Amino acid sequence: LAFKPSDPYHRALVSASDSSSAQRAPRLGAGLRSKAARAVLVLAVLVTLPYAIPGAGRFRLLTALPEGSALWGPSEEREPPVGEVEVPSASKLATAQPERVDPAARAAGSAAPWGDGERAPVPIVDPSGHGLDAFYGALTRVESGQVGGGDLARISFWGDSNVASDLVTAWLRRKLQARFGDGGHGFVLPANSDEYYIHNDVERSASTGWRVSRIVGPLAADGFYGLGGASFRSRWSADFTRLGTSDRGAVGGKVSRFGIDYLAHPEGPKVDVIVDGNVHEVLDSQAARAQGRVRLVELADGPHQLELRPRQTGLRLFGLWLERDGPGVVLDALGLAGAKVRYLSRIDRGHFHRQLALRAPHLWVLNYGVNAGQEGLQFPLADYQRTMVEVVASMQEALPEASCLIVSPNDLAWKTPQGDYLSKQIIAELGATQRQVAAASGCAFWDLYQAMGGAGSMGRWIEQELARPDMLHPTAAGAELLARWLYLALMDGLAGYQHRSRVSVDGGQN
Repeated sequence: LAFKPSDPYHRALVSASDSSSAQRAPRLGAGLRSKAARAVLVLAVLVTLPYAIPGAGRFRLLTALPEGSALWGPSEEREPPVGEVEVPSASKLATAQPERVDPAARAAGSAAPWGDGERAPVPIVDPSGHGLDAFYGALTRVESGQVGGGDLARISFWGDSNVASDLVTAWLRRKLQARFGDGGHGFVLPANSDEYYIHNDVERSASTGWRVSRIVGPLAADGFYGLGGASFRSRWSADFTRLGTSDRGAVGGKVSRFGIDYLAHPEGPKVDVIVDGNVHEVLDSQAARAQGRVRLVELADGPHQLELRPRQTGLRLFGLWLERDGPGVVLDALGLAGAKVRYLSRIDRGHFHRQLALRAPHLWVLNYGVNAGQEGLQFPLADYQRTMVEVVASMQEALPEASCLIVSPNDLAWKTPQGDYLSKQIIAELGATQRQVAAASGCAFWDLYQAMGGAGSMGRWIEQELARPDMLHPTAAGAELLARWLYLALMDGLAGYQHRSRVSVDGGQN
């Protein structure tokens, strides 16, 4: 600490020094002759010594706060700035997960045995008894081969980095499509929103010139982000994005139509829509006022690649999707790293409602909480509940006929200096809060946290190689296990719905 000569504190110190200069300075160590001084010195040594000795962490009075904990109470969240960042895309955006993994050797402890006769360790909770009826009805029509709106069952699945990386969602999509048919991959961002964004069972590539605004920041000035919470803008006339089918696995090999989700606006450029290397049409993205639009590119069912090349700068693009004529299931993985459920309210309400209506999912899912868990006590649970209720109510207003499911966050841990994994209590509290919101809103709820094994499960999953050492994300094996459990829980619910429907038809009962 340094003081300027003009500082009043400096002058006071000089004055005190001058006034005592005539007195004899005390000899070094004279202050240690008192018992109190010696006691203070001994105490200081005892307190500081454990910090100098590796492995003596348990004797330390103070340790680093676990990640997400707050030294002070709740603080007001600052809004990110308005702006754009350059996308962190490589030219090739490859498949992340293998088609198959063998988790049998790791399935122990909190992870149940892997087998065809397995049941989900935790069922879906649906207090209303009808929270998933619309979705189960769509699955029943798909399974029976009915047409007239029943050819596809659509799922839109929002979440954080686990969804952005298409972890659990990829396996869930594969399992549903294996039973009900491959209805197409669903929604994909035109380029990477962040370094964690990956999708499986599709082929993707993009130029690096795109700029992006996101609900996690930086924000779009107009609040227009499409379904995926990200708005991309072309900066150069050479920018492009490509999306196509993949021949790597059992699903994702064919498409009947591409959807182009974009913003028409006064400066919108013309865009070459290229299919399988040939210009299919020219899309005009200019409009008198800004409005979200969807352009469908209908094709003969088969392997195809779509490429978009704007002729000038300024194309605003929200996403692309792949679908087939059906019957089958489509699952949109709508995740962003760092996202929290309340960030969905950063999307312009009217714009978001129109986007939801255009996509018209039979089931929408919210799977958030890990990043709220990182916040610890900085965002009070009462505020978390209030903001989540607002988001759920808004989505129900836009999709009054759709089913809704809230999925709790996975366990979240921190590591002690001794190497022990300790679960963060806030995750259990967030899950309980989400369950209350689901019950009050008429949505179903699945407790992923309890399915993992509850408190302490993240450490066990890391030891079994079902979760990554970052204490946040599952491995491919862990993701498949969670997807299988959610799939089985959904199928149990479907069986109950179909049984009730048969009883109602045959016996006239409700």
